[in-house]
Amino acid sequence: MTDFDPGDYEISELGPAIKDIDDLGELEEILQAEHRGQNRAPAVALIESRIEKFSEDDEEPADADELDLASMSTAEIGNILQNVEEVSELESLLEREEAGENRDPVTRLISNRIDSVKGSDEEDTEVEVDDRPPEERHPDLDHPTRDKRHVRSLHGGTYRDMWVYCETQAGELVDVSKEMLGKARELMDAYNDDYGVSEQGSEASETESRADDERVVAVLIGSDVSKHVEDVIACGADVVVVREDARLERFQHKPYTEIFCDMARAGATHQNFEVEGGRDESWRDYDKPRYVLFPATNNGRDLSALVQAELDSGLASDCSGLYITEEVISNPVKTGVAGEKKEFQRVLHMKRPDFSGFEYSTILCIDNPTREFHPQGASVIPGSFDLPEPDTEREGLVVEHDAPLDDDWFRVTVTDFDRLDEGIDLTGHEVIVAVGRGIGDDPTKGIELALDLADQFEDADVGVTRGIVTGSFNFDGHVEQYTHEDRQIGETGQVVAPKLYVAAGISGAVQHKVGMDESDTIVAVNTDPDARIGDFSDYFIEGDLFEVLPRLTSALKEGRFEAAVASDGGRAASTPPAGTPDAGAGAAADERGESR
Repeated sequence: MTDFDPGDYEISELGPAIKDIDDLGELEEILQAEHRGQNRAPAVALIESRIEKFSEDDEEPADADELDLASMSTAEIGNILQNVEEVSELESLLEREEAGENRDPVTRLISNRIDSVKGSDEEDTEVEVDDRPPEERHPDLDHPTRDKRHVRSLHGGTYRDMWVYCETQAGELVDVSKEMLGKARELMDAYNDDYGVSEQGSEASETESRADDERVVAVLIGSDVSKHVEDVIACGADVVVVREDARLERFQHKPYTEIFCDMARAGATHQNFEVEGGRDESWRDYDKPRYVLFPATNNGRDLSALVQAELDSGLASDCSGLYITEEVISNPVKTGVAGEKKEFQRVLHMKRPDFSGFEYSTILCIDNPTREFHPQGASVIPGSFDLPEPDTEREGLVVEHDAPLDDDWFRVTVTDFDRLDEGIDLTGHEVIVAVGRGIGDDPTKGIELALDLADQFEDADVGVTRGIVTGSFNFDGHVEQYTHEDRQIGETGQVVAPKLYVAAGISGAVQHKVGMDESDTIVAVNTDPDARIGDFSDYFIEGDLFEVLPRLTSALKEGRFEAAVASDGGRAASTPPAGTPDAGAGAAADERGESR
């Protein structure tokens, strides 16, 4: 028996904790412990992916001569190639592909694999890096970034602190800004514990360590934003950099980008720093921030991309998990030497749902041998982290940004406006009842039932899938407002993470999963026992939503609802305990411990 309890770790902490466990039996025990405990879908997927990695490693490598390339997809070929180590076999595969289907993606995959294998056989072979600026390497192209030479030449610079852009809307600080501050405080506290040393490199005394700690820096840009200074400090900021101007009342791309970048570059110490604004700043003495976080809101997404491009670094968008640790990389583009591994320190690991919606990708922003990428940047999905408990006793430094603002930045002036309805924001609710195409037999009644169920909770609202928004359903006027695009949940709608998510009549398409799979508890209602939604639900009720939802509503009204949990991990529906609605037609709540 292993002593490892996955329940002791947050999702963002679990990956680093199990990455060094290479015993397949121990990983299986950890998976079962997660099933018996919190049974979190992302945790289960994380552990299963680790198990799958070792399972694949144990498989016999494929015989290249026996592969039928014509019958295989590009992705399948890509997976197989990872196990082919002989250059002669790879060259044979390339010849066969060129003589047969001759698919460009496949030939590129095989050619890249050949280059990779050849490179790994040439240890300590230096990789030639063309470090000329882009306009010299490609004179035939237009290069709007040619004036950023000061950034491209920055090598061996000094980077510190984690910056957080704190967005305001209609004068109010949005919750995701507070979430990011709380997470940044947690990350930097751990960072200082792990990396806090004196300038000489020896272990610092307690006093020295506090003085040398890297900080959380909050950025406030707008009109009348100083009123939020105390709030952001209470939520975890050590420093608040503020820029106020009446012209900044509404978000505009150009001035907000220029102001943020000027803040980020001010106080630069690098000898090759050739940009206006690299002035003395008493509160900081580094070239650029080490890390920076933005909210993944409409304005935050725009600003994050513009700022990171201007600062000549990278961006991981729509992240839901962050942690800082070391990472060993063998890519010669990053190491500079083929066949050599290099450990990168203090790397911000930025986890985000991939485009399939079924897996999570971890994005890294790592330096090249002749190029540094700072700040390491991410935009954060609202609701990804808990709101911090404000500490009103905390103290922080307030820095007024007073660099001149160019009138040309304000290309648009709003002379008059009407305030439209703000639309529906589902992200802050504790409970969401969502409906999909399963309401097709009686669309209006389906919405009514969802509203009735949502009304039984103190903080709940109703959402819909894209199928409802774009479908040809006929709704009566009193419910039509609940079927519009502003209530859509999914890849092209809102991304929510409530404590309870009820999915009624929803099949579980990938696009919808992306928008709700961070929910704490997911309860699905569907007549199809094999519906994909069951694969990532905590509870699955097999039944007709027109029968199930009224019974759930009735049970909540009478205060007698209890969830029926299958004792065998979800392979069979359990018998509901006394007082539990039977979900109609013999259906029962079924905990999907086996990730069906």
